[in-house]
Amino acid sequence: MATIVEYTDRKQPQNRYPNYIISPARPQPCCFTDMEELGASHETDRWVFQYKRCRHCGFTVRVILREIPNAAALLALRRILATSFQRNVPDL
Repeated sequence: MATIVEYTDRKQPQNRYPNYIISPARPQPCCFTDMEELGASHETDRWVFQYKRCRHCGFTVRVILREIPNAAALLALRRILATSFQRNVPDL
């Protein structure tokens, strides 16, 4: 999955959301309390995600919010489950 975040310690952190973000390569202790959401959530083919960035050091991560279900796979599963628990009782 492509990302707008470049992880490097050679450049200063920059927030040019939604086009580009330069982030430190590793989180710091401040990241556990100072993270803020950047913009609205985004969708790809399978995932809904959002970027979060530390206000103090600039460390940025993409947080997966949920998976987008595959409609064809769900339909096939529903068909299987609809008949899976039926008992075949022989005629006497």
